[in-house]
Amino acid sequence: MVDSVAAMSTDHSTSSIRPLTVAIPQADLDDLAERLARTRFAPAAPGDSWEYGTPESYLRDMVERWQQFDWRAVEARINAVPNFLTEVDGQPIHFVHVRSANPDAPALLLAHTYPGSFLEFLPVIDALAEDFHLVIPSMPGFGFSGPLVDRGWTMARVARGYDELMRRLGYASYGVHGSDGGAMIGRELAVLDPDGFLGAHVLQLFSFPSGDPAEFERFGPKEYAALEHMQWFQSVGGYNAMNSSRPQTIAASLSDSPVGQLAYSELFESFGNGTSLVTAEQVLEQVTLYWLTNTAAGSVRYHYEEAHAQREPVVSTGRIGVAVFEHDFQTIRSLAERDNSGVQHWSELGGGGHFAVMENPAALVADVRAFFAAAADGR
Repeated sequence: MVDSVAAMSTDHSTSSIRPLTVAIPQADLDDLAERLARTRFAPAAPGDSWEYGTPESYLRDMVERWQQFDWRAVEARINAVPNFLTEVDGQPIHFVHVRSANPDAPALLLAHTYPGSFLEFLPVIDALAEDFHLVIPSMPGFGFSGPLVDRGWTMARVARGYDELMRRLGYASYGVHGSDGGAMIGRELAVLDPDGFLGAHVLQLFSFPSGDPAEFERFGPKEYAALEHMQWFQSVGGYNAMNSSRPQTIAASLSDSPVGQLAYSELFESFGNGTSLVTAEQVLEQVTLYWLTNTAAGSVRYHYEEAHAQREPVVSTGRIGVAVFEHDFQTIRSLAERDNSGVQHWSELGGGGHFAVMENPAALVADVRAFFAAAADGR
């Protein structure tokens, strides 16, 4: 398996690439079960709704489900595809690498979310591998790419690391798809615009009003509704403030309490607004991976690194496609095009939200295909 990867190498050494088989020690699973059995729940807030954050009733139900959860079945799905470890910029990196049956297929890097992981993409591998060679990394500090070994891992640094990974695998040309943190990495790759870059297909471009009144002159009801959605998102996204200011403080809690990690992952439930289509099983897969790999600390540090990065705003000129799902962050096109001059594809899709690859995979796969097919046609 590792030899087939090495055979594609050009100028980048693959001597450090090695296959990975996931096998969590049973003692770690037993420890998780014991902790869940001893859970001390916080007293419910009045009404026990999502208004105050993750409700006690939700957590009690999810803990019952978690106690029946079959991690070994998840492991089997992970090990059913080729997994590898390497080192990039001093950091261990895990990735899945699936070659298409079509040797002339373009390469596509799939960049996951926070608080998600590479597991998001396992169910769509077969569909996407019909058209692409797939590389699915775990972000530095996440899952099997942990622990995070040094500071300074901004999204721009991850983008440079991913470009190095693709070159090491022998790909002179590739594209990227991502949501959330993965969308930020995709945009950074579009800023970098390396040789052979086919474009970034993203679910969000995080462009906000600058304060210039002229930006509002062409706003209509849709744009003002998007602004209201942004304000709501900020009002419930308290983890942004915590992660960007005191990441190690919250990491201590998340690393010692599986139910704390579960509660802190409330974004999977769209902060309880009732629109999320992510299933309980999908949530538990992600939270269990974070817990078993003890990578909560690495995952929360990205907000801090981004907030403290010393750099000026840059307009991206690389090729970008945007798919805005109905119940996700509503990217405002005029603001996005202000910050990204290479926007060449725009879709507005229903039936999904922030984690569309888990909520509406068929629509997502179709839009990814359409964007990169246009790139192949020179459009």
